[in-house]
Amino acid sequence: MRARYADLWQALARALPDRAAIRAIDGTTYSYARFAREAGALAATLGARGLRRGDRVALLLYNRPEFLITFFACLATGMIAVPLNYRLRAGEAAALLDDADAAALVYPTSLTDVATDAVAQAHGDPLLVAVTDDQRTGAPGIAWTDAVSGDAPLPSAAPDGGEFWIYTGGTTGRPKAVRWGEQDMFEAQMVATYTLSERPSPTTLDEAVQIAADPRYPTMVNLPLAPFLHGTALTTSMNTLTLGGTVLTTCSPRLDAEAAVRFANDESATRIIVAGDAVTIPLVEAAERLDVGFPTVTSVMSSGMRFSPDSKRRLHALGTLTIIDLLASSEGGMFAITTTTGPDDLPGRPLLAPTAVVLDENQRDVQNQPGALGILAQHGALPLGYYGDAEKTAATFPVIDGVRYVVPGDWVRVEEDRYIEFLGRGSGVINTGGEKVYPLEVEEALLTHPAVADAVVLGVPDPRFGELVTAVVQRAGDVSADELLGHVDGILAGYKRPRHILFRATMDRTPTGKVDIARLREEVVHDREQEHPE
Repeated sequence: MRARYADLWQALARALPDRAAIRAIDGTTYSYARFAREAGALAATLGARGLRRGDRVALLLYNRPEFLITFFACLATGMIAVPLNYRLRAGEAAALLDDADAAALVYPTSLTDVATDAVAQAHGDPLLVAVTDDQRTGAPGIAWTDAVSGDAPLPSAAPDGGEFWIYTGGTTGRPKAVRWGEQDMFEAQMVATYTLSERPSPTTLDEAVQIAADPRYPTMVNLPLAPFLHGTALTTSMNTLTLGGTVLTTCSPRLDAEAAVRFANDESATRIIVAGDAVTIPLVEAAERLDVGFPTVTSVMSSGMRFSPDSKRRLHALGTLTIIDLLASSEGGMFAITTTTGPDDLPGRPLLAPTAVVLDENQRDVQNQPGALGILAQHGALPLGYYGDAEKTAATFPVIDGVRYVVPGDWVRVEEDRYIEFLGRGSGVINTGGEKVYPLEVEEALLTHPAVADAVVLGVPDPRFGELVTAVVQRAGDVSADELLGHVDGILAGYKRPRHILFRATMDRTPTGKVDIARLREEVVHDREQEHPE
């Protein structure tokens, strides 16, 4: 089924006006009627300031109700919502504002300095909308309360061709915007929305409303602990609203694990979205400290990063719940799913999604050939491509025998009955706590220090974060690790900052400039073990 989210959410606002669409951790509740009303008012405010269909609206926001309201307003009017990572420094945010040619920026007052500095550095002049989340007064732009104070209805039907963007990265380290068509995403999420929640799949908008309102199905209450700017947290929240459920928002840039446990239990959460071990470990530790479980949670979902059997085992001990571990990407959605319903299912096995295939080096399907090696691909409802990069789009979304695929670069070994063994991604991207870090970007930041002659950045295994960003540095002068880290802190987001630096007299590069990454990684691991013995 292909549908427009905004049309369905408006229909739910009419059919279920008093049901809670969003509930914030401070107790503020947005009914479906209020959700639609404030989205309409915001859309009218943006329109009055000159924004039109196709204009980009950047969201520099935490998991707050205002994020989803802005997203709704954009989908309903054909404006393009573009989430940005709120952990970026001003220069990094400015680069993305320019890349997206943003016409507006919605930001929290706690990030006023970052937002205003980013706008000052950007080439454009986006309209600012300020969401009050601290005691600061006089933040530049339109106050959120003013922006949503009107009573203008949303358009009766969202325009065709609506889209939203999710920034991901390329192996060069330059983030790229993945352009998702709204209806393509709805179709791509049918399995995740309906099948995984054990509901029938609708074929019309009216049927979708009926399923959402049907009292035979329990209301989904979704607590995303991964940020909305990541595809899984955003799409599962969209899916929750599609089912007439409630999205819980923590309204904080940092994870307060004990508060999250209490929030989940106080609001009878039925699903929690985590980011692998990076979120699960502190979450289960908090639940264990509080001596509570998750009695109402029926599923926990993660994607795209390390999620260890030990963490899953501890989660299973906290309730009768299913753990859904997705192998997914911003470019293609769900490729494979590992499902466990209890400790006896661990460690679990990834099962290919219905539209996923495995291609060998000759681009032939081998997903039905146990033992074969290949690269994951997906067909069906796919993104439009990368914004402003036709070459990268053609490479990642090839047409093979008349069928368009997405091929992000994940290598697997085929097992029986469409199960696979994940082998890794061919690029040098570092996945740390669900954030993608590209070595070249960090290396360039290190090399701006006058005492650095050479630098190599790589990921090393870590039980909680999957990988840690580490650096090998050749000095050109007297500099300490703390000095270098402080230097990088002023340039890059905190999650890109190396967690360990190893100094070497030389990098032993070959005449062509190559280094032995495997050897350097071994040295870094050994050096960390010496510094932090167990």
